[in-house]
Amino acid sequence: MAMDINQGISEGARRRGLIALLIDVFCMYTGFFMVVPLISVHYVDGLGWAAASIGLVLGARQFTQQGLTVASGMLADRVGAKLLICLGLTIRIAGFVLLAWATTLPLLFSACVLAAVGGALFESPRAAAIAALTRPDERQRFYSLSGAIGGIGMAVGPLLGTALLRVNFSLAALVGAACFSVNLIQTLVMVPAVRVSVRNERLTHGLRLVIRDRAFVGFVALLTGYWFVWVQINISLPLMAEQLTGTSTSVGIIYAVNAVMVVTLQYPLVRVFGRRFDQLSLLTAGMVMMSIGIGSVAFAHSLAGLIVSVVVFSLGGLIVQPTQQTITASLARPASLGSYFGISSLALAIGGGLGNYCGGLLYGLGQQTGIATLPWMSFAVVGFVASAGLACLAQRSYARHVQTEVTS
Repeated sequence: MAMDINQGISEGARRRGLIALLIDVFCMYTGFFMVVPLISVHYVDGLGWAAASIGLVLGARQFTQQGLTVASGMLADRVGAKLLICLGLTIRIAGFVLLAWATTLPLLFSACVLAAVGGALFESPRAAAIAALTRPDERQRFYSLSGAIGGIGMAVGPLLGTALLRVNFSLAALVGAACFSVNLIQTLVMVPAVRVSVRNERLTHGLRLVIRDRAFVGFVALLTGYWFVWVQINISLPLMAEQLTGTSTSVGIIYAVNAVMVVTLQYPLVRVFGRRFDQLSLLTAGMVMMSIGIGSVAFAHSLAGLIVSVVVFSLGGLIVQPTQQTITASLARPASLGSYFGISSLALAIGGGLGNYCGGLLYGLGQQTGIATLPWMSFAVVGFVASAGLACLAQRSYARHVQTEVTS
């Protein structure tokens, strides 16, 4: 069985559940990337709103979603994953519907925060369910396959979004809500009632267990740098693409390049490199490539130059994403999977929230001061600092502990 706590789930139900979670990934990525990256394009370039204000909205959305996943993770340990996934999807749908009529900053802020609350409710329970349903020897392959399917969603979503944006932004938001509606229906039908904790303890039991796990907490802290850099694909990179070409079509091209690389390269590269290098070294190498890629945007003066930078950035990202998920899942104790994945989301809450806000702020400052390299060099510095921290971990006994857990 995938985990001792789910011995009552048949092999058929386990496989159907994993298939359903893969469908979730496709619909979530498609619906999300159909709408969220276009927020900056629509409101900043289309309506003339300040980039810093949109960065603040996106940062608040990121921080709300990932910050609240700690609570949803603890709740998943008590009530199970499926209920929270379905509740979160329902609220996400409501947030996207409200976004269709967000014509003022307060209304935009409210819609994004509501959608974030929904995401907070389903994100860590879904991650815990994956860890509970997968066997250790198939987990990295599943994450790589999940990344490839997510990459297809990342390609389809922005292309559909930019096409719908030519009609109006409201239509894009409503179609995005429809994607999450498909998620809700198939989750109700196909995902089993998976348990993500050994027994029902006090609500804070799992949280205390995670906080005492210094190795896990240290690893999560370093992941904040990764998320700070990664979320630039939602805020500063779309703005740069729009600036270079004067059209939102280029935003879809940037996402398509990233997605094609993930779909075609992530699974084989991670599988090959995973056999030759320990997980932390692989994670560090990917982080260095991401830092080089985002920093090189400072020297991109055409769409072709930007695409080259995105290729390097994406190559690092497609290595980092499944690797950090594999390490997180291997370090998480079966006694409280929900709480572990809830705490791990704090890296995205802090790093992603700051990355979104600073992305908009630094991009705006670069334009105002004429120092166009300011945002990209800043992002690269953050990435290299995180890479240095991961490299230090890879040289210590902690790295041996992680590798033993991952390969066991």
